[in-house]
Amino acid sequence: MFQGDADEALALYRSVFPAFEVEVQDRYGAGEALPEGAIKLASARFAGHELIIYNSPPIHDFKFTPSTSLYVECDSAEALDAAFEQLSREGQILMPVGDYGFSARYGWLLDPFGLSWQLSLPHPA
Repeated sequence: MFQGDADEALALYRSVFPAFEVEVQDRYGAGEALPEGAIKLASARFAGHELIIYNSPPIHDFKFTPSTSLYVECDSAEALDAAFEQLSREGQILMPVGDYGFSARYGWLLDPFGLSWQLSLPHPA
């Protein structure tokens, strides 16, 4: 659940991953808790999965947790490095990009909105 910043988060994800498709289901209207036109509810299709995005107006004492991550297998080292750099900017690196044995290249981060991403380049078959 995003806390008033879903529009910015989805714009970042679309810029990092061209295949990240967003369909806005509902927007806030005049006089509602968030500015008129802000995303209230959306769905996103990415890497064969559908994600539901809710933009919550109340500020909570919690955000996303790294115990739940989006795990993305990248097509190339260059794609992984570019996505990692863009998503981790103003975020937090949990594991820097490297070879940890279980994949050819891997990195784990929290993006600027607190969402956890694990990016992996599988070993060649």
